Amino acid sequence: MSGNGRLDIREAARALTAGGVLAYPTESCFGLGCDPWNRQAVERILAAKGRAEAKGLILIGGLWEHLAPFMGRLTVPMRRRIARHWPGPVTFLLPPAPEAPAWIRGAHPRIALRWTAHPHAARLCRAYGGALVSTSANREGEPPAITAVQCEKIFGAELDGYMRGKVGPRAQPSAIIDAVTGVRIR
Repeated sequence: MSGNGRLDIREAARALTAGGVLAYPTESCFGLGCDPWNRQAVERILAAKGRAEAKGLILIGGLWEHLAPFMGRLTVPMRRRIARHWPGPVTFLLPPAPEAPAWIRGAHPRIALRWTAHPHAARLCRAYGGALVSTSANREGEPPAITAVQCEKIFGAELDGYMRGKVGPRAQPSAIIDAVTGVRIR
């Protein structure tokens, strides 16, 4: 796949199903996304960003059911912490399910998951039918893109498409909380 331009929700979901890598709007910036089970697509994102696999990646879902296959056993305190913030702009570090891809966690013992409330990102996950990789649309160390036009200037034909839509009003990336300890990481 390569450079299909601006995509609507249906086109974006089809591209993801075919193993594509897309840029799409999230809570505070455009994100790069793909099927987290598709290692080749994940490696394309890491290469485009210049990001080391060891850093790990965040996954987003539009429903609890999108994220559940990646979660290990959750205690009652973990479930309570999560329930206070989801859906919303908070990423939780959770025990991973045994089958969760190691390339998503990187060098970390936990997996980073967010039930997004951003309308475009949540609709994209629902149209696709599962969780997506969600990492900021930028080269490592550079500021993230906040429009599809900026994404196209940065990545060009390295991506399979750019979803239409606007980023949310947040000035900062999602908070990150360790669901096990309750400690805020970011």
